[in-house]
Amino acid sequence: MLDIFGSFQSLVLLVLTAASLGLKVWALVDVLRARPEAFPAAGKRTRTLWLAIVVIALAINVVVIYPLNFLNLIGSVAAIVYLVDVRPAVRAVGRGGGGSQHMGPYGPW
Repeated sequence: MLDIFGSFQSLVLLVLTAASLGLKVWALVDVLRARPEAFPAAGKRTRTLWLAIVVIALAINVVVIYPLNFLNLIGSVAAIVYLVDVRPAVRAVGRGGGGSQHMGPYGPW
């Protein structure tokens, strides 16, 4: 019975590690694809700062493989903040910032 629990725990940790790594890689690729001038235009911190944050978070994820480590959790939160808050604002600036006449509260229609 303990062996089954041990393998289930290992599987959960493996899934959490892969999800954390994938999240940070996605944030890194998106930061690299965004235009540097779009960040201040969207009222966000610079691209260089977000790039540094995401690279450090990814490096910690690679070095400290355990996904529930405190530093790894902080890096995951930073990547989530980028993807949920900064990314939509930067993308809106890149599309023209809502200059379309057909804009609803959740985007164009």
